[in-house]
Amino acid sequence: MPKTDGNDRARAEELPKTLQRSDRKAQDTYAQTYDSAMEEYDDAERAARTAWAQLKHTHEKVGDRWEQKEQYGDSDDRAASAGRDEGETAGGVNARASKEHLYEQAQRLGIEGRSEMTKDELIEALEKESRRRTSGS
Repeated sequence: MPKTDGNDRARAEELPKTLQRSDRKAQDTYAQTYDSAMEEYDDAERAARTAWAQLKHTHEKVGDRWEQKEQYGDSDDRAASAGRDEGETAGGVNARASKEHLYEQAQRLGIEGRSEMTKDELIEALEKESRRRTSGS
C-alpha cells in the first residue's frame, strides 16, 4: 500500500507510530522514499530499509519521535557504510553529533547521570531511552 496520497503527502495511518508523532517533513521524507523504493525494488522490506536510511540523513530520533537534524548527513557508522550493513547503528540517535548536542538531548529527556557520561555513553543512553519510550507508547 502506498505511504503517500495523490499530493505526495504522507498518509499518517500508513506510517510507524514514531513517525505519526513526528513532524510533516519526517513523515513525507519516509513516505516518499518508501513509495519510490517500492517502485524500484518491488520489495516492502527493502523499501522500508531504504526509507529509514534516508530519514536518518535528515532526522534524528529523540525519545519517541523524529526531529530534524541541524545538518544533513550520516547519523552513525552503519549509515555511512552506504548499504553494506557495516558498523554499529545507534537506533536513530545522531551519533555523529557533538557531545554538547547529545548532552542537550539527554537533558531534554531527563536522562540521569548525563553530566558524567562520555560521548559514547550519551549515545547509548539516548538510544536506550528512545527504545523505552517507543515501546511504551
